[in-house]
Amino acid sequence: MPEMSRILGRTVPGFVELRSDRRFGPFRAGDVTQWSFPMRAAPIILFAMAFDAWAQTPLGRPAGRPLDRSGGAVPSAPVTLTSKITPTHIFPPTGKRADGAVRVEMKLLKRGYQMRRHLVFAIAAAAVLWGQQQQQQAPRKNPNPDLGFEDTPMLPGLPYHVHDPKRPHPPVVTPASQPGGAPSDAIVLFDGKDLSKWLDRGRGGATGEPKWKMGDGYFEVAQGSGDLITKEKFGDIQAHVEWAAPVPVRGTSQGRGNSGVLLMSRYEVQVLDNWENPTYADGMTGAIYGQWPPLANPARRPGEWQSYDIVFEAPKFDGDKVVKPVYITVFLNGVLLHNRKESMGPMVYRQVAHYTPHAAEEPLMLQNHNNPVRYRNIWVRRLRTYDQPE
Repeated sequence: MPEMSRILGRTVPGFVELRSDRRFGPFRAGDVTQWSFPMRAAPIILFAMAFDAWAQTPLGRPAGRPLDRSGGAVPSAPVTLTSKITPTHIFPPTGKRADGAVRVEMKLLKRGYQMRRHLVFAIAAAAVLWGQQQQQQAPRKNPNPDLGFEDTPMLPGLPYHVHDPKRPHPPVVTPASQPGGAPSDAIVLFDGKDLSKWLDRGRGGATGEPKWKMGDGYFEVAQGSGDLITKEKFGDIQAHVEWAAPVPVRGTSQGRGNSGVLLMSRYEVQVLDNWENPTYADGMTGAIYGQWPPLANPARRPGEWQSYDIVFEAPKFDGDKVVKPVYITVFLNGVLLHNRKESMGPMVYRQVAHYTPHAAEEPLMLQNHNNPVRYRNIWVRRLRTYDQPE
């Protein structure tokens, strides 16, 4: 075996190492040789080596009697396995991982009875490797490819294989029968009947029963009332809000059909009648107010119902420090206005926004800007994270 690399003239796939202290020719007493072989061949090779060593061991020779006093060649000298057996992994030219290998070190003995102790070790090692081999070759628990695979690469930074059958499945959500309707896991904040999910909040922060006007399947901003806030508090959400600018048309610029959807009562997506109504870009319909104009202006005429679909990611704080800002995605009437846009902070008029720490969940707010804007069909969904337990 030490001469195999010379005979083949190349590296053998599956063999980690193939060399000896003496490259060619007969061994001498005391020579050491090392090589490796595939894991699946380990039991057979170890048993064969043990048998060969046993056959060559001079059982009648006293332990202290040397086999060759001259140090000359001893072709039939007994060998022994040292206790250095090292499992390794092999990466042959195909790039696929092989079974692994076992590195074995053999040494020609100068003395005789040492072989018996090593025979016991060789047989025990062969038995252990045989058991490991059988365990590795056991059939996988989930051989059905319809359910996934466990022999695919691991996904970076995740405890799952590609197409892993053990990866959690998301919950089933039943969509609404009509576009814009609330799915089965939504929290319906207004279904056209009442304002039981809302409170009125005045300028001083005092809350009370809602004072906005109820209509046929909608409600409307009322003069002299406060903003409308939800009783329930939210963090990361998907929100659906439908609204309509008032008719007849009155006012110009920011005084025409003005209201707003304020996530966490702070981060505003502007509501405004923008039909042929010039105003500053970061204050028009769909703007992240005072910060980012919308990417498009798909606003409808006054009196026509319009729909916002908003994905809101709440900020995270570490003391006074912002460790994750707000991100907002907005669609108006099915047209993308903001694609996970970072907010500079809560809404502020004629100033640069900046963050101040607040609770992880806060109410959703609809702004009263003393314009009779109407609202209907409002619902939210709390956002999940990936790979939550089923």
